[in-house]
Formats: sequence, structure tokens, C-alpha cells
Amino acid sequence: MNFLDIFLSVPSEVLEELVAETKKFNPNDFVGFTFFTGYMAMFAASIFFFFERSRVPDEWKLSLLISALITGIAAVHYYYMKDFYIETGDTPVVLRYIDWTLTVPLMCVEFYLLTKKAGAKIGLLWKLIYASVAMLAFGYIGEAFYTEPSDVMMSWVFGAISGAAYFYIVWLVWKGEVAQLAASAGGKVQKAVGYLAKFVVVGWAIYPLGYIIGTPGGLFGIDLGIDMEVDVFYNIADAINKIGFGLVIYALAVSKED
Repeated sequence: MNFLDIFLSVPSEVLEELVAETKKFNPNDFVGFTFFTGYMAMFAASIFFFFERSRVPDEWKLSLLISALITGIAAVHYYYMKDFYIETGDTPVVLRYIDWTLTVPLMCVEFYLLTKKAGAKIGLLWKLIYASVAMLAFGYIGEAFYTEPSDVMMSWVFGAISGAAYFYIVWLVWKGEVAQLAASAGGKVQKAVGYLAKFVVVGWAIYPLGYIIGTPGGLFGIDLGIDMEVDVFYNIADAINKIGFGLVIYALAVSKED
């Protein structure tokens, strides 16, 4: 059974539930719209990646399964973040960071799986995971506990520490151990790591930008409408990065290149 067959066999009750979901938010609410579309996009991507595993060579199956887990976990959290935002009008900081704590380390696992055949050691995996957890933990502290204008200095301090962990990951995948292993492997592995590294450098950069805009007083003291701006930035970044990671893995897995 392929993805199209699965889509066409969706029970009418499920479709009715999806229609009911669209009635929960104001169509003029752009932030609520991005939560809903994020949820739907992640859900569809997780189903696609999971069932397309049968079409890829064995060495790519685990990577594609991880991609399905990443988008599947995100879909569940976006479902609850959507409802939280619609009911309260507040940004769902806790739910978002729970999602990131589960999915970002899995995105780092993708780099380890890709370079494992080139000799990547388990220590590399732990470097990536520890750095991603530090990035998220310090980012959460700065965003959740220092929300008043008088807290701007502490918010920037924790943001800087989180940013340092992010740049360490950037170095690992762009010029460091991950990049070196990918270069030695060549072929699809090098190409996949190269594409995913671009996601980390460009796509993940949206997160610190959202954090900066969300600091007390806004960007460089200019109030830009914190809640709306942060949620839109984060929702778009999540969809691009999480689905994009999986699409890179899938595209190279089914390609005929060596």
C-alpha cells in the first residue's frame, strides 16, 4: 500500500474531525493558522515518511524512521499547542520546549546515523545530543523565567549560552567531525550531510532570531509584538526544518546515485 492509497482510505470520521478542527480558530488569526497548518503538515509528513520506508534501501530505513518520529512527535505537540493558543491567546512556551527537547536531539541523531558507516564513534552522538540539550535548556530558562523588561540582561545571558551551544553544533556539522567523516564517506552520505548542515546553519538560525525578538523589550529595545512574532517565527521554522530534514533523507535514499 502506497501513501496515496492510505490517504484515500482515510475514514470519513477522521475527515469530519479535521473539518471540526478548522472551526476552532478565527480564519483571520494568522498565528492560529500557522499552528493548524504546522500540525497538519507534520502529521502528513510523518505518515509519508513511515510508509515510504519500504521503498528505500535497508541502510536508509532507520534514518527515515527517525524522520517519521521527528514529525510525528511534532504533530502531537502542535495539536496541543494549537488548542492552547486558541483557548488562551498565549504562546505555548512549555509545550514548545517539550517538543524541541524530544525532536532536536533526534535531528542530531540523523547526522550520527549518516556518518556511522564512515567510522563515527558513539562519542560524536553524545556531543551532538549534549549540545542540543544545552541549547534548549538555557534557551528555555531565558525565555520562560525572564519575561519582564527588568530581566532583559538575564534573558540575553541565557540566550548567549544557548547560542554558543548552537554554534558548536554548526561547527561540528559544517567544518568539524561530522563534516570530515561525511567527506571521507563521499557519495550520498556527503551530499546528505551537506544539505542537512545547510538546514542547521540557515534554518535553525530562525530559532535564535525568534528568541532575540521575544526578549523583553523586543529586538534592540523595539517592541515588535512579541507573542505573535515569536510563534510565527517558530512555527515556520519547525515546518521547514523538521519536514525538510526528512525530505532530504528520503530524496537521497530513493535516488539512483552512488
